[in-house]
Amino acid sequence: MSMNFKNLAMWAIIVFLTIGLYNMFKNPQATVGNKNQINFSEFLTEVENGRVVQVEIKGNNINGVLADGNNFTTYAPNDPNLIEKLSSKGVSISAAPLDEKMPSLFGVLLSWFPMLLLIAVWIFFMRQMQGGKGGAMGFGRSKAKMMNELKGKVTFNDVAGVEEAKEEVEEVVEFLRDPKKFSRLGGKIPRGCLLVGPPGTGKTLLARAIAGEAGVPFFTISGSDFVEMFVGVGASRVRDMFEQGKKHSPCIIFIDEIDAVGRSRGAGLGGGNDEREQTLNQLLVEMDGFDTNEGVIIIAATNRPDVLDPALLRPGRFDRQVVVSNPDIIGREKILKVHAKKISMAPDVNLRTVARGTPGFSGADLANLVNESALLAARKNKRIVTNQEFEEAKDKVMMGAERRSMVMTEDEKKLTAYHEGGHALVSFNMPSYDPIHKATIIPRGRALGMVMNLPERDKHGHSIKYLKARLAVCFGGRVAEELIFGKDNISTGAGGGNGSDINQATQLARAMVTKYGMSEELGPVEYGENQEEVFLGRSVTQTQSVSEAVAQKIDKEIRKLVDEGYNQAKKILSDKIDDLHKIAKALLTYETLTGEEIENIINKNEFPKGKEDPKDDEQDQSSALGTIGLKPKIVH
Repeated sequence: MSMNFKNLAMWAIIVFLTIGLYNMFKNPQATVGNKNQINFSEFLTEVENGRVVQVEIKGNNINGVLADGNNFTTYAPNDPNLIEKLSSKGVSISAAPLDEKMPSLFGVLLSWFPMLLLIAVWIFFMRQMQGGKGGAMGFGRSKAKMMNELKGKVTFNDVAGVEEAKEEVEEVVEFLRDPKKFSRLGGKIPRGCLLVGPPGTGKTLLARAIAGEAGVPFFTISGSDFVEMFVGVGASRVRDMFEQGKKHSPCIIFIDEIDAVGRSRGAGLGGGNDEREQTLNQLLVEMDGFDTNEGVIIIAATNRPDVLDPALLRPGRFDRQVVVSNPDIIGREKILKVHAKKISMAPDVNLRTVARGTPGFSGADLANLVNESALLAARKNKRIVTNQEFEEAKDKVMMGAERRSMVMTEDEKKLTAYHEGGHALVSFNMPSYDPIHKATIIPRGRALGMVMNLPERDKHGHSIKYLKARLAVCFGGRVAEELIFGKDNISTGAGGGNGSDINQATQLARAMVTKYGMSEELGPVEYGENQEEVFLGRSVTQTQSVSEAVAQKIDKEIRKLVDEGYNQAKKILSDKIDDLHKIAKALLTYETLTGEEIENIINKNEFPKGKEDPKDDEQDQSSALGTIGLKPKIVH
């Protein structure tokens, strides 16, 4: 807001000055008070009448005094008889040449003002282009910002869930605290530390914690801040950044998203002379060249280590790579405790249970989960956050916000209930698959309903048995529609593009055959079809050539796996059609069922406590339903 006000004020001053100068130059005599100005004809009349006593002639300007003592001024043309007329009337005449003085300083400024105004406007726009840093000629100045500890010091206590990564970087902290401890044994300070991991895992937070623990200056900059439209600016900023680091040695320079400037060379047009590659070359030299920068540690973060230049990753530059992965259940619980300190929680909230139900969540996801639960509690005018808000927030983060305002017909609701009931029943009868967490027919996101499965523990790999069970679960909804409503009334719920049931099953079967080597016919060979290569700075997808015979075998094996999953889902639903009806009717009545409630309905014929039993549906199950545009979706 202040920056906009400054811009408006400057433009207002420029406009007012321009208008004032225009008026001044248009009428220069307006600034001088010319009183008693008379016409030349009036002046001649006064002379003839003998009322003019004294005149002073300066060029064509005449100043005089009348008989009554009043002063007057007039402008006279070149009249050769004027002096004779004045003399004949006894007028006292004095004459003087025009003043030829040097122009005053104000006059010089006025004459140069348009040029000065043009220069000022040019400087203003150049500062705007460069963000106001370093003036109009400060292109090569580094944009690295020095963090202020008083603004918010971060320590390792504020970083949770990445214990192995903290152990890796603790040596850097020790070296910065006591360099002599390592130098006595001949050890050298590490030049660089590369933090690698998915987005949201806390790479930037870990770098700030290193600076907070070591108590040294901490400079931060983004990889995109180096690259500009002017050639050589990025390399100049790299040099200036290391100069700043030397002045504050020992210090830490943190480069976020280094892949913006550290991509592999040789892919640019022009033989590697583009701006980005010059910046990378300068960075390589500064990190490990002839002139070493002792005491300056570079910490960089990226989630694309595969695109970085090999020269940047070699020992001597980035001496170590620290993997910051998604936390496990213990790490998630610690992260939740860190973020839960900022909110008021009810005693019924068990963070261990929340952590168990959020596998695969990153630190940012967990922070968002805690924040969403606090917002939901505030929306309900509660003073504390209860377990109910945490559950609702978890469902919102995983499955999307509820769309209860969406209008659905009874036939659409019924088809959705049987579709999701098919997924749930097949999943329940596959012991090798993940337990059901929740099933719902409330529209969320782009889906009309969904079944969510959560593993009992963190998994890092899957067996063939598990993947085949997933294929069967994917077809549970389509098979349920076919059995209950007939093939002619199958909806588009299982299709609809990326993320649909059919798409998931096809992609999974293709990966099992071509990537995981799970086909007996083709054996443990990878048949990668889509490979990305960098060409002219852009990622280009190329297709690996396979023989026509192999391609036919791949398609045959994929179809074999898909048919196996389809037939397995059909057998389960055909044998347990009564359980399918019970689950569908319960979903129509209660809209949302937990995994435990589904188990009680199937095994004990018990419906959720505090809820009425579902009424018998007298509507014909084979009624035509038409086409449904949005698809139910399985969330795993």
